[in-house]
Amino acid sequence: MKITKISAVNFRALQDVTLDLRDSLSLLIGRNNSGKTSLLVLFEKFYESGVAFNYHDFPLAIRKDLVAIDHGTDVVPLSISMRIEIEYDDEDNLRHLSEFMLDLDSKVNKVNILFECVINKDLLLRDIEQFDGERERFLRKNLDRYLQVHVYAYANDEDLLLENRTRLVKKDITSVRDLINFQIIHAKRDVASSEGGKKMLSKLTTQYFNKANKDVTDFDPINNLLLQIDESLENSYKDFFEPFLKTSKAFLGIEDIKVVSNLESNEVLENSSQVVYGDRAEFLPETFNGLGHMNILYLLLSVEIKKESFAKTGKNINLLFIEEPEAHTHPQMQYIFANQIKSILNEIDNIQAVITTHSSHIVSQCDFKDIRYLQNSEGKTKIKNFHAELKAKYGDDEDSFKFLEQYLTLNSCELFFASKVIFIEGVTERMLWPYFVELFDKSKLHSKDHISLFSQNVTILEVGANAKAFRHFLEFLEIKTLVITDIDTTKKTLDLSKDKPKTTYLSSKVVDADHISNATLKHYYDAPDFSDEAKFASWFARLVSHDLKHAYSNIYIAYQKEEEKYHARSFEDAFLHVNKELIKKKIDSINGLKNVHEFDAGLDAYDLIDKVLDKKSAFASSLLYLALTDDQVTWRIPTYIEEALEWISE
Repeated sequence: MKITKISAVNFRALQDVTLDLRDSLSLLIGRNNSGKTSLLVLFEKFYESGVAFNYHDFPLAIRKDLVAIDHGTDVVPLSISMRIEIEYDDEDNLRHLSEFMLDLDSKVNKVNILFECVINKDLLLRDIEQFDGERERFLRKNLDRYLQVHVYAYANDEDLLLENRTRLVKKDITSVRDLINFQIIHAKRDVASSEGGKKMLSKLTTQYFNKANKDVTDFDPINNLLLQIDESLENSYKDFFEPFLKTSKAFLGIEDIKVVSNLESNEVLENSSQVVYGDRAEFLPETFNGLGHMNILYLLLSVEIKKESFAKTGKNINLLFIEEPEAHTHPQMQYIFANQIKSILNEIDNIQAVITTHSSHIVSQCDFKDIRYLQNSEGKTKIKNFHAELKAKYGDDEDSFKFLEQYLTLNSCELFFASKVIFIEGVTERMLWPYFVELFDKSKLHSKDHISLFSQNVTILEVGANAKAFRHFLEFLEIKTLVITDIDTTKKTLDLSKDKPKTTYLSSKVVDADHISNATLKHYYDAPDFSDEAKFASWFARLVSHDLKHAYSNIYIAYQKEEEKYHARSFEDAFLHVNKELIKKKIDSINGLKNVHEFDAGLDAYDLIDKVLDKKSAFASSLLYLALTDDQVTWRIPTYIEEALEWISE
């Protein structure tokens, strides 16, 4: 038995979304304010007693309708609702599920539960009509008093239509709790590590032990037996906390962590244990340890407590939400958590876990089939099944999809959380990029609307010639993306040196070229086949003159254009063309060059760079070093790079 879907309507940014749950673990990822936490809070509010809804839980899109409620308003479309779909099979115990089974057809193996937070319209209108002031102000402060929560069983989506709501069968929330054990570990874990701060971890170990062993705390007279009880409790703690400590040691690599007795006063029930580090004779208290270790320990112990609850209640479905496990932990700890959390969860029967995270390190270690990507556009959230939907977009291009999966795993899952992305295909451009951004920002100092790229959530990646493989991925995430590449022009040549003449395409100046070798440009600008020479020639001419358009509004392709009567083929000759005199002046301080006498030979940038450039990385690092250390050096930015900076910074 498992929950297959959770749908939400009219809750904050979750105006109408559906989350497809995995059998064991679902990973919710997305940028800030995309709705990850809202989904957890919604389930918690419907499931737990005393967690009330309020005016601010309703989305902005329907606030005007709330204010305008009158006696003719149908309040059902204005309700906050959640639907869960549960799937079962013949081997499941249907004792508690039968409460929600409306269709007894043996071929039907699903039940549906509807949770609604609806406005008591009559009561609200009675009171609001007596209020002498703004309706919105009244609702902001008082709407929670007029909200009612109901639970229904229903057979299918047709029952949810207004004209069919008589088919809904009202249920009590206790029936849901008999079926589902819901537990949540929030991100706000108070594990302050400052000296004298709250010893939350030790307090949690005490609560865990006392809850499971109520008779152990019946001490009389307690003040006279503290030493004896210390020893007794430590023996009990040693066995009781063994699973927690074993897991903690595996996560953190700490051999000497233990739980010891800490009876300090008559307040035994609250302070009877503490977590320490080191030998019993010379241990350190928990508040001396770093936040990263404390957070992981707190998280692991919380999971142990939830496991205990799941085991004792024996519900058909155990649902565990963990919010942002990466809080206060360094990347390596996040890797360890991601690698081991599944094995811990697998020890729990009937478990379905949902983890929200902003950590690219956790995402990179997970099965991409577990990922659900949340995206907020204009205040409205969408939930996407990352693996299934993206694989469908790539279709038959299985190699590109496989490359993408491997690349994200090995290099950069931070793409999932970026607001903007810059793909740079060349090493020289990548090394000089921060300098170009700094120059560009200085040129915009007097622009009130300009926000530095350094202040924006931008991910920069060097991807070689593989930018085309990311196209569907970028469309899927709907991220503003800049691709910096070279035009890489070539000239069709017939090689007669062999027994059989062979057509080749050799590197060529743009002015003499008739083809390109750049796969990214051909891919994004939909190049025709070489065999149709007339069509390709027209396409090539338009590419060179920057007269082509592509179909991707969120993607900008930056490549060389004519500047000062010269059209560069690569970044290196474009940079050399606009900085030639300054390079000559500083030639003795620039590495990565050869044949420097050629600077006086009157060559154009294409021929010159071919003769003098030896090592690109050494050349780029020297240029950057001079820019940062020599006040006389300010390199010019090639026009196509400057225009790209303008576009991506907006």
